[in-house]
Amino acid sequence: MIARVAKALAALALTAGLAGCASSWNPLVWVGIMSEPARKPTELTQFTATVTPRAAWTAQVGKAAGFGFRPDVEGGKVYVASEEGPISVLEEESGRVAARFDTKKKLSSGVEVGENRLIVGTSKGDVIALDAAGNSVWTTTVGGEVIAPVSVSKKVAVVRTADGRIFGLSTEDGKRRWVFQRPMPSLLLRSEAGVKAMGGDVLAGYPNGKMIALDIEDGSLTWEVAVAQPRGTTDLERIADVAGLPVIDGNNVCAAAFQGKVACFEIQSRNQLWSRDLSTALALAADSRYVYLVDDLGAVHALDKTSGASVWKQDKLLYRKLTAPMLVAGALVVGDGFGYLHVLSTEDGSIIGRLATDGSQVLSMVAASGGAVVQTAKGAVSLVRF
Repeated sequence: MIARVAKALAALALTAGLAGCASSWNPLVWVGIMSEPARKPTELTQFTATVTPRAAWTAQVGKAAGFGFRPDVEGGKVYVASEEGPISVLEEESGRVAARFDTKKKLSSGVEVGENRLIVGTSKGDVIALDAAGNSVWTTTVGGEVIAPVSVSKKVAVVRTADGRIFGLSTEDGKRRWVFQRPMPSLLLRSEAGVKAMGGDVLAGYPNGKMIALDIEDGSLTWEVAVAQPRGTTDLERIADVAGLPVIDGNNVCAAAFQGKVACFEIQSRNQLWSRDLSTALALAADSRYVYLVDDLGAVHALDKTSGASVWKQDKLLYRKLTAPMLVAGALVVGDGFGYLHVLSTEDGSIIGRLATDGSQVLSMVAASGGAVVQTAKGAVSLVRF
C-alpha cells in the first residue's frame, strides 16, 4: 500500500493532491491509490415515467475532461468552455452559436461571466479574462492548477487552486488583491471544490472538514466552522475535505465532508443545527423541505432540512458516477457517467424520468429558463426541458 501511495504521489508532482471527480465514486480510486471495486455500475431498470425530459436543442462545443467544466447562463446566452481552448456563446432559446472565442490555451475550468468579463482557468495556473467581444483583457498566473470555475462579485474574481489557495483578483486588470492560504494536510482531494462569492462574502469548503467565509475585499477570515473531524490513523483515512460547494438556505448554510458528515449551521451564530454521518465529495442541493446529496457509492439521499433525519434513499443508481444533484421544475435531477440524466421525485426518490444524451459522462448541469443546460465529456451541450 505504501508503495502504491508513493507512486501515485510522484505522478502528481508537487501538488500532493489526490484526484477526485465530480461524480459519485471514490476519489481515491480515480488515481489508483485504491483498487477499483469489483462492483459494476447498477443496470438501469424499467420505471413508470411521469416526466418526459427532452433536449430542446443540442450543440457541439468541443471535448472536456474532468470535473471543472460547467456552462454559465447569463442574459439569454449560454457560455461554454472546452478543453482545447474555445469558449462558445450560444443563444439560450435556440442553441445557435452566436460567437466563438479561442483562448489559445488548454482550459481546465468552466467559464464564469461577471463584471463584463468571461473568465476561465488553466491547469498551468493561468486565469484568463476576455471582454464581451472576445478580446483578451488580462491573464494572471496564480501558480497552481485551476480546476473549478471562478466566482465573481463586487469586481473581484475569486479563484481557487488545487493546492487549496484562494485568490482575489481585480476583474478590471487581473491584479492580485489578496490571497488566503494556510498549512494544508499532506493529502488533499483534487475535487470540484470551488468558491461561492456572494455580495461581500466568499464561502468555501476546506480540508480537514472545515467550512470558511472570507471578506471579499481583503480575503480576511470572517468565520469558520467544523463540518467534520478527520478520523483514522493514516493520511488516507484522515482525508475529510469539504469538497463540494456549500448550499445557502435562508439564514442557514449546509455542507458535507468526504469520509465525514453532512451538517447545517446557523450563519449568524455559527451554531450547528444538525449533522449526519454521510460521505460525499459533491455539492448539495436544497429546497423548502429537504437537503439532497449523492453519497460516495451513488445513493441519492433526502434529509429533513430542520433535523437531518433521513426522508428517503434512492439506491438504484449505485456506482454510475453520478453528478451532484440539481433541482429542476420541482424534481431532482442527476447525471451519470454513461450519458444519462435521471429525474427523481422529491417526495420519495423514485425515478420518474430519464433522458439519454451522447453516451459520454455528464459533467455538469446549470439552471436555465424552463430547464437545465447540460454539458458532456464528448462536447455536447443541450438545453433540457422537463
